[in-house]
Amino acid sequence: MNAREPVMVSASRSARLRQMLLSNELEFLMEAHNGLSARIAREAGFKAIWGSGLSISAQFGVRDNNEASWTQVVDNLEFMADASDLPILLDGDTGYGNFNNVRRLVRKLEQRGIAGVCIEDKQFPKTNSFINGERQPLAEIDEFCGKIKAGKDSQNDEHFSIVARVEALIAGWGMDEALRRAEAYRLAGADAILIHSKLSKPDEILAFAREWAGRGPLVIVPTKYYSTPTEAFRKAGISVVIWANHLVRAATSAMQAVAKQIHESETLVDIEDRIAPVGEIFRLQDADEYSEAESRYLSASSQSGSAVVLAASRGTGLDAVTTDRPKVMLPVAGKPLLRWLVDGFKKQGVNDITVVGGYRADAIDTAGIRLVVNERHEQTGELASLACAADRLAGDTVISYGDLLFRSYIVRDLVESEADFCVVVDSSPATENSSVRDFAWCSAADDRDLFGNRVLLRRVSSGQADAPHATGEGAPHGRWVGLLNVRGAGGEKLAAKLAELRRRDDFDTLDMPALLNALIDAGEQIEVQYVHGHWRGVNDLEDFRRAGDFAHAQTPLGAIGAESGAGDKA
Repeated sequence: MNAREPVMVSASRSARLRQMLLSNELEFLMEAHNGLSARIAREAGFKAIWGSGLSISAQFGVRDNNEASWTQVVDNLEFMADASDLPILLDGDTGYGNFNNVRRLVRKLEQRGIAGVCIEDKQFPKTNSFINGERQPLAEIDEFCGKIKAGKDSQNDEHFSIVARVEALIAGWGMDEALRRAEAYRLAGADAILIHSKLSKPDEILAFAREWAGRGPLVIVPTKYYSTPTEAFRKAGISVVIWANHLVRAATSAMQAVAKQIHESETLVDIEDRIAPVGEIFRLQDADEYSEAESRYLSASSQSGSAVVLAASRGTGLDAVTTDRPKVMLPVAGKPLLRWLVDGFKKQGVNDITVVGGYRADAIDTAGIRLVVNERHEQTGELASLACAADRLAGDTVISYGDLLFRSYIVRDLVESEADFCVVVDSSPATENSSVRDFAWCSAADDRDLFGNRVLLRRVSSGQADAPHATGEGAPHGRWVGLLNVRGAGGEKLAAKLAELRRRDDFDTLDMPALLNALIDAGEQIEVQYVHGHWRGVNDLEDFRRAGDFAHAQTPLGAIGAESGAGDKA
């Protein structure tokens, strides 16, 4: 059978790896070093995994010179095999000893469902090839051929693959020696040859491939010559390309950045929205008990799940940018303002979202939301819009203005409140959100040093910071952000109060502060959740401009540079 002739597809991992080695198409292996990265490689679309010695030792926190024992490596591979059904080719260093170690290694790898092992012709214990590679001694050819033969004789699975890695070019022994060794290893039974190079250009790899002339499958690791177009490897007849250490390097960069920022800021507020949510880790873990864990660890309020968003207005002072769309569809840092709001709710399990549109409601993206329209939006105010969604107020519900950006903890804490009614009040100086005019008076000022003291809303005044002075209440304690959580019996109370207000002659002019004040006047207690910044309202062009800066700070770390690199090919 020709060395590049494809074999019959089999369900076994070893057969799939062997098929990739013998395929007429260029194939790719992605490095993984634990169960999580193995699953990520699978979800990215890779067909097989490289169990990198460098990456596995790095995640253990030890050097890549056999400081992690082969049993520790094999135990780690078991987690990788359980997390992904992809074939795994282990970077087996020198085989962890002599021929006898290789025999036992092969048997243990087969027991754990590993598809193959790559062994290199250096002496045990090994050191990474890129660390003084020219000074590292190579094994005798006959001794290394003995390892290959011992490994092949020990395997029970006919498709288990042994790849022989030639280090002659790394060690500076030259092309003739590399070819001599590769041919000897092929004759000893190696299923493929991995030819390695430390040069930043692919010249000696391509020269080797020409001389090798397809005698058997050829594997390369272009870590140093990464800028080489992938098409050059296809033309050279390469069988498999290994991306050898890039997941562990990517994880290292992200962890360094996050650890540094948390240490310097002494808070998680600036980082939480930029990293994978805990729910994504649960998903990647593929935990069967996840549904049970949700009910056990997530409070009922965090799963209450509904919101009404008031988004009927065009926006005062925004005429220049809202000719063909409402304010909530203005683009902020690459996506509409409404999408930021909806995504923020969905992160906290608030998934049943009703948006009340009005001006250019036809331009509102309805993905993931329920849209109702206030047809009289030009003649009515906020309560008339809320009334359009009155049937959505039966259960636990967040009522929100549609022009908000916020850090996710604000909604998380809001929906976790046990109160019938809870509002968010910003106690920070009015330098960031000066256009927001819903001033709030509370039972106590914000005390940033004490938590757990219950604070109640006394009054909200639209547009007048000194409105309650006549009652002797003094200066306002902050600004109402535009978020109200209604829970339990509060839903019926709010619906009844809204129905009562609708009978007033001036109902069409009433806003949300009027509803809050009416509830307070009726004796209802509205709990206050204080925040100190960490949100933005978009009420004018200056707010719109600043919203982009705020939103960029929420961009996930993994997305940085993604757009600029999209579509690039090696």
